[in-house]
Amino acid sequence: MDIARDTFTWLVTGPDPLSLNGRLFPGLPNRYIPLDEVRDRLLARRCPQATRDAVWAHLVLRSRTEGATWTVAAVGVALPALTSVAATLTNRFAGDPADVHAEVLRGFLTALSTIDLRPPRIMLRLRWDAYRSGHQALDEALAGPTPVAPGFRSTPPHPPWGHPDLVLARAVADGVLTPTEAALIGATRLEEVPVADWAAWHQTGEWAVYKARKRAELRLAAYLRDGAVADDPTDPLTDQVATSLALTQPTAPVRDTTHSSLSVSAVEVDSAQKVARRVSKTDPKSGVQGCGGHPRSARPLEVPQCA
Repeated sequence: MDIARDTFTWLVTGPDPLSLNGRLFPGLPNRYIPLDEVRDRLLARRCPQATRDAVWAHLVLRSRTEGATWTVAAVGVALPALTSVAATLTNRFAGDPADVHAEVLRGFLTALSTIDLRPPRIMLRLRWDAYRSGHQALDEALAGPTPVAPGFRSTPPHPPWGHPDLVLARAVADGVLTPTEAALIGATRLEEVPVADWAAWHQTGEWAVYKARKRAELRLAAYLRDGAVADDPTDPLTDQVATSLALTQPTAPVRDTTHSSLSVSAVEVDSAQKVARRVSKTDPKSGVQGCGGHPRSARPLEVPQCA
């Protein structure tokens, strides 16, 4: 755009500026008019559309027949419109706008050699051809990768990094979960599949599925707490799975530290024993709501659990 503006300025500067014979066009003075003055007259609101079309038909024909000088002249006369198009396209574009501006100009020059001069509003149609060319270049620039400065730096890993299923797969590989248990947790916790539906699909009792998931979650919670967190406390996968599973551990009652002789190692052993304990119908800490009872309809505490 700057080169076109400077070149056009040279053409209309000096004792013999590039001009049009105003006698050939209705609405223009009967004299030779420099092209920069022609441009200003065409931009005026009171300029008739017939005058604009006649001047632009003349400029396009001379550009096609004589080339170079008159092509630059046509660009110079259209420069206010082309500048507006380029500014509109790159107003919020964070990258280098030079390529988009160049495509706007290229679209205009291409249209000069192909536009039909018989319909009216020649300049308006030239402008839209320039806009479409620049818009296509802008779309390609926005769809491309974000440019970065040269050098070495950390970049986000490629997908599927960051997916909670990777932690489940890692637990299966380490022998913490079976593939069926990982599929159960992933479906009912992460994908929000109802336990009843999962049990029906696998032809298993609903209560058995609840118990199997509880055992698997206890092992997975211990694995995440004692293994993955120790290896890399900043691992985002650990937080995602822990949040998705909503793994809760029983909170130990607050003890008076002045009278308690329970050591840290004893707490860890007790925690390990809780994880390793098998869930049984007769275990008072199993979480079972009653022998033969349904998990969704717990009996009142007053009712005896079972013999």
